[in-house]
Amino acid sequence: MTNIGNMYGPSFTFLGIPSCDLDKPETYAGAEVIIIGAPIDSGTSYRSGAKMGPQAIRGADYLPHDGERPHLTFRVDPLKDLKIFDAGDLLMNGGDLIASLKLLEDATEKISRAGAIPVVLGGDHSIASADVAGIAHHRGMGKISMIHFDAHADTGEDQFGALVGHGTPMRRLIDTGAVRGDRFLQLGLRGYWPDDATLKWMRDKGMRSYEMTEIHHRGLDAVLNESFGILTDDCVGVFLSVDIDVVDPGMAPGTGTPEPGGMTSRELLESVRRICTELPVVGIDIVEVAPAYDSSDITALLANRVILEALSAITVRRNGGSYQPTRNLLDR
Repeated sequence: MTNIGNMYGPSFTFLGIPSCDLDKPETYAGAEVIIIGAPIDSGTSYRSGAKMGPQAIRGADYLPHDGERPHLTFRVDPLKDLKIFDAGDLLMNGGDLIASLKLLEDATEKISRAGAIPVVLGGDHSIASADVAGIAHHRGMGKISMIHFDAHADTGEDQFGALVGHGTPMRRLIDTGAVRGDRFLQLGLRGYWPDDATLKWMRDKGMRSYEMTEIHHRGLDAVLNESFGILTDDCVGVFLSVDIDVVDPGMAPGTGTPEPGGMTSRELLESVRRICTELPVVGIDIVEVAPAYDSSDITALLANRVILEALSAITVRRNGGSYQPTRNLLDR
């Protein structure tokens, strides 16, 4: 395993949490969550730059990097209440995407077998074909369900003739049996792809994809309620994959393939809260943050908050609590 500090720029951990070395189990003994960076964007089909995402996500905050973040709604501090470590970035060679993804697959399997939840900072979405597979090797092939937030389905048969890229990872996961198609849900799709042949493949595999139009008209809560029953059926855990372009580019411009008409940042954060309090999450990735196209770091800050919301909600779930959004703050 080759994990280093931050691959690009000065080394620091996610909001000041302790660091660890995946080659030294004693440095993460008893870990409940391990954050790992996957700084690669060789799988992009349009604008590159997501390899700088892990650095930006770790550093996006106006508060001190002091290893604590008390959550206003949940009244927990995930960085203190959970045993969390940051393993730094994997040394990912941009010239060899296949080898780099294998490195990530091995890392998430090691983290999962250590009893911790891997939280992967991308990187482009090609990394999902590896980080989910690593957990499936431990938890069981076909035993991990998937909830995928994205403007794009990422189910292409190939990408410019290559089987691996950020437009193909979900097909690779289903083709290899890591995830069952009928336990694979997508939220936020919109735009002008995929084509009819790809949509037919998705239907034949039993996938369920919610376009933004359906989410708008039915309501986000109704869609999530329907999703949760599917995700927990005959599976031992749920992987949460968030492509930041699921959010409207007006709120998250720093990404390689922006598509107008997406979720609001509030809707995404609300969804993450519910998922991580109500479902047995066994892995998370946040991908496609490309800082070069960001405006005032708002995309990186949103990705940072996605991770904090997830960690806070996981803490609540482990404490036996629940999310009560209508309860007054001062009565909690």
